[in-house]
Amino acid sequence: MKTPSFWKDKTLISTLLLPLGCFYATATKLRIKFHTPQKVDIPVICIGNITAGGTGKTPTAITIAKILQKHGKNPFFVSRGYGGTLQGVLLRKDSSFTAQEVGDEPLILAQTAPVAIHHNRFNAALIAQQHGADCIIMDDGFQNPTLHKDLSLLIIDGGFGFGNMRPVPAGPLRENLKNGLKRVQAAIIIGEDKTNVESKIKSLPVIKAQIQPIIPNISNKNIIAFAGIGRPEKFYNSLRDCGFKVISMHDFPDHHFYSQAELEKIIKEAKDKGVEIYTTGKDMVKIPTELKHNFKVLEIEIKFADDKIIELLKASKII
Repeated sequence: MKTPSFWKDKTLISTLLLPLGCFYATATKLRIKFHTPQKVDIPVICIGNITAGGTGKTPTAITIAKILQKHGKNPFFVSRGYGGTLQGVLLRKDSSFTAQEVGDEPLILAQTAPVAIHHNRFNAALIAQQHGADCIIMDDGFQNPTLHKDLSLLIIDGGFGFGNMRPVPAGPLRENLKNGLKRVQAAIIIGEDKTNVESKIKSLPVIKAQIQPIIPNISNKNIIAFAGIGRPEKFYNSLRDCGFKVISMHDFPDHHFYSQAELEKIIKEAKDKGVEIYTTGKDMVKIPTELKHNFKVLEIEIKFADDKIIELLKASKII
């Protein structure tokens, strides 16, 4: 789904949906409270969030995996493979699985480290451990109670914060904020803290980071862009920061699988206007091979403001 606009403020629609939100938050609380997580023999790092929608979890998970690798570790990702059909598989960089089989995000993660896929995160962790992992990174799964987490990092989009502070579907919160903060060791705020979210998490160490686009060589600054992510406006703003003029935008639901007709419509528009098409890495993995040459990807990476993340990993005895 795309992040609803009313999640930013306490509107009439949000208020009408609040009873459902309270039910959702209570169900999450009870699921966590009455489920005992199972522990594996290697450290587990959870890269999670307390809000629905894109916050930057996947690029953060990738950056942390690279840090671990630089310190001699052999991290594996675990994922439920959202949107995919296969379970109990190990995805590597050279694997031939498709997004329809394993989901979109695992295909991106596998370019950095192997990904164990199972709807039960504990079973995924066992697969990773059996194949040589000495530490595990969970991309998402903060509210999932099946696997014990040794270090939980809360990823927060500085531009959005916690929105209207109401639970899904009345707002973006996956659970009560106070309850969630009790299970977190540190927060990573990505981008400028425009909603003063830091004042709401005073009990937590805060690590600052930025999404840094890898600026491509620009031949024609006019482009068309499309994205199937939680907050596509973040992607479009990143393109503008790179010097592009986004003359047409096409939003799709998060994790959307594109039809041939949808893609060909965008390709035709670009040809008619004489411009290139940009999308995200998460969307590119879902485009058929024979059509990929029509699209370009804006590559991004997470840059930490200092060495606090390394200090935290050392303090947690993970490196």
